[in-house]
Amino acid sequence: MAAASRARNLMQTTVPANLVGALVTYAYFRFVDYEGSMHATGPGEIAYFVVGFSLLIAIGYTIFTRWSRPLATVPPPPGPAGDLARRRAVQLPYVMAAVIFLGWVLAGFIWGVGFQLIIGEFTPMHSARMLFGIVVISGLSATTLAFLRVEHRWRQQLPAYFPEGGLATLEGVPRLPVRARLLAVLLLVAVLPVSVLGMASYRGAREAMTAGAGAEAIMARMIVIVLFLVVATIVTSAGLALFVARSVALPLRALQRAMARVERGDFDVSAPVVSNDEIGALTEGFNAMVRGLRERELLRETFGKYVSQEVRDEILAGRVSLAGQVREVTILFADLRDFTTWVEATDPREVVRDLNAYFTEMEVAIRGHGGLVLQYIGDEIEAVFGAPVDKPGHAEAAVRAALDMRGRLAAWNAARTVAGKPALRHGIGVHTGNVVAGNIGSSERLSYALVGDPVNLASRIQGLTKELSADLLVSSTTRERLGSDLRLRPLPAVKVKGRAAEVEVYAVD
Repeated sequence: MAAASRARNLMQTTVPANLVGALVTYAYFRFVDYEGSMHATGPGEIAYFVVGFSLLIAIGYTIFTRWSRPLATVPPPPGPAGDLARRRAVQLPYVMAAVIFLGWVLAGFIWGVGFQLIIGEFTPMHSARMLFGIVVISGLSATTLAFLRVEHRWRQQLPAYFPEGGLATLEGVPRLPVRARLLAVLLLVAVLPVSVLGMASYRGAREAMTAGAGAEAIMARMIVIVLFLVVATIVTSAGLALFVARSVALPLRALQRAMARVERGDFDVSAPVVSNDEIGALTEGFNAMVRGLRERELLRETFGKYVSQEVRDEILAGRVSLAGQVREVTILFADLRDFTTWVEATDPREVVRDLNAYFTEMEVAIRGHGGLVLQYIGDEIEAVFGAPVDKPGHAEAAVRAALDMRGRLAAWNAARTVAGKPALRHGIGVHTGNVVAGNIGSSERLSYALVGDPVNLASRIQGLTKELSADLLVSSTTRERLGSDLRLRPLPAVKVKGRAAEVEVYAVD
């Protein structure tokens, strides 16, 4: 039913084109080759016309209905059946034009040969003139107009057969480049009027040679015919030019609108591909480019969840080297206190939710001061300031981020207390030193990491917060790089695991 309905709709689209062809036929045999027209108009001839016309409609409808059956399912199913449907979807305007032209060829034989035999006026020259007028003059005009109308209507449905693209690259289908389309219409507009004018000139010359005194009347008739041809040519040319211009301008206009949306930052756009010519290939390329931009934007947004916006933009712009580099950075370690006790007394799902909420608050503070969270290790956070993008004043930025973390934890705990949950405590250690920073890992998986003794010492300083009853400790190296507005309290030098010399630390009040 779907194929039959589609056939009826598209056949209706060709009715105006066939009507134009019928008017061209009448005008041609009325004003140009009036001796080549049919003379008998009795009941028998009318019945012959009705039967012939009905036969042409039945033949065209049957051929197209059967041919278009694979187009019934939209979108096409996978496999050979779908491939056949997609090919026929592209071929449809050409097949419809072929069916229309076949109808005009048959009409030429029905009225140019068959009817002449029936009425007993058959001569080869007379039938040839009838065939020329019906098939060449009227048939080509009607077929071209029908092709352009069907193509315009079908372009609205064609993209549904290619939901994943690929129309412009489909093999085994005809291609009508824009240049060939324009050239065909130009030749049609130029050749047909010249042919008609040639026939009219031939008729006028023959009559003038035998008319004698009536030659002036024949010349007057010739002037009328020429004027008619000029008007008909202008109208036909304008109509065909309008259809051809629309077939080129509409997809370009849709592409222009899609480009404007992309320019505004909207990557969820796709221009419809409605042909397999140069414009279709251009649109396919544009859609592929937008998909690439959409994937890049997704990568950019996803990458932005791991690093700050500034770091992300620097890395994606290629201004930051992720190969191993020796550079001075400030490392921050933060660790929750009494984590094991809390986990044992809490539902695991609640632990995960609370940990995620805690990490979110702490990362906001770290990012807000230009830091980069390198990893979460259980309940511990490792962050760096001054890498991979160099940041002057990274030591002070790290300490201020730690103070922000302290404030955020206090506010978060206040909300937890209201909800009847226990408050959590953490310890933060900050140390500055030279490390090797870069991508480290296997050939299959890399991570940006720091290697060097300062990393271990920062972790050890964080561990000292338990012994020294302080939630925020910084090393003497970090203290040397801080401004005077931060309140630091010196603590007794202590020994840490793995180091022979004592470590000077300061509590930040």
